[in-house]
Amino acid sequence: MDDPRAYDALLRAALAEDLGEAGDLTSQAVIPPAAEAEAQVVARAPGVVAGVAVSARVFELVDERVEVELRTAEGARVTPGHVILELRGPARSLLAAERTALNLLGHLSGVATATRELVERVAGTGAAILDTRKTLPGLRALEKAAVRAGGGGNHRMGLFDAVLIKDNHITVAGSPAEAVRRARAHVGPEVTVEVEIESLEDLEPVLEAGADVVLLDNMSLDQMRAAVERAAGRCLLEASGGISADTVRAVAGTGVHRISVGRITHSAPALDVALDFRPLAPGSPAAAS
Repeated sequence: MDDPRAYDALLRAALAEDLGEAGDLTSQAVIPPAAEAEAQVVARAPGVVAGVAVSARVFELVDERVEVELRTAEGARVTPGHVILELRGPARSLLAAERTALNLLGHLSGVATATRELVERVAGTGAAILDTRKTLPGLRALEKAAVRAGGGGNHRMGLFDAVLIKDNHITVAGSPAEAVRRARAHVGPEVTVEVEIESLEDLEPVLEAGADVVLLDNMSLDQMRAAVERAAGRCLLEASGGISADTVRAVAGTGVHRISVGRITHSAPALDVALDFRPLAPGSPAAAS
């Protein structure tokens, strides 16, 4: 993952959402200002972790006095009880940062875990697992980093860095091939042009028009195999639509190069992570260090 400080604006906004102007009223009411504590962020379920550094950064933004040690690498597989972060500092600050940090870590680790499952299921086929733009607003860069941590690849980051012609564009242009011709004329040879087709009859025309990637939308396995044979290596072929962990291996076996799956970002269950907290007695060596 990139330098976590690159996400400070996002993290500050998330903290402001939770703390508001008054801060953590519960901790202020219950915990003395000078109280110190140690804590560990631990996994409660098996999975693949992502967002370790950015979650640690949340604690640092709440209070620069919090000491953070990253105990688990990005993309590592964990089991219940595995320590991901170790923390020490003002007890109030640790608790103020807890929920925002765990929400991020759990969600991003869920993305990485869902991705890794698919990657492992297609191992040896040559097919790559890709994400889509079906991401939570504001979290796209982090979610796509989590996909990479899970062993997957990123599709385009947004509307700005590649052309992906879908059904609504085709409706306006009149045909997939015409849409490709217009796109290629507009962006030139350096920008990737991908087009979605729903019929094998459109494959040859879009290749002649200059498509780099052809998206086979909701096609059967037989149709995918036929597309691979007809394309004969002249473009990348991408499968998408309704692909699950149960079906992804069969899809990969058709010979397609890429499989894009929206659910690894928009529907991945969060990994269960928790904060194990231990207050330090005043005057103890740990509290004084």
